[in-house]
Amino acid sequence: MSIKLPDDTASFKSDPNVVPMIDVLLVLLIIFMMQIPMNRMAMDVQVPAEEKTKKKQNEKSDQIVLELLENGGYAINTKPVAIGALDVELHKIYDERPAKLMFVKVAGKRKYQDVIVAMDIARGAGVQVIGFVPPPDEAAAKKN
Repeated sequence: MSIKLPDDTASFKSDPNVVPMIDVLLVLLIIFMMQIPMNRMAMDVQVPAEEKTKKKQNEKSDQIVLELLENGGYAINTKPVAIGALDVELHKIYDERPAKLMFVKVAGKRKYQDVIVAMDIARGAGVQVIGFVPPPDEAAAKKN
């Protein structure tokens, strides 16, 4: 006695079931999308409010500005200083000051390395906060 199978069951179809695979991929996609905002790096930047007030010309300022001049020299509040004496001059200024704030004004042709060296010297002299003086606005300079 032999059992006869119907003809449609004799040939098997091998169709993959992709529904569970799509579900897994969607879950992974959601997990990776949630990780992106957590991986962002942030840098704290202090931007001063824009002020339109003018200072009196006679008023003496206690701000220290280190200038990197176009000719390769350095100046502290327009007083020329050699690079070798920069550390000594900054120590004279900042050793007795409670607020260790300095501004750096860089000429357009100076190298980035010169700025970094000047900032390292200033940090060694005790400067805690270094701000940069923006270049003059060309449109405002043309009006005057």
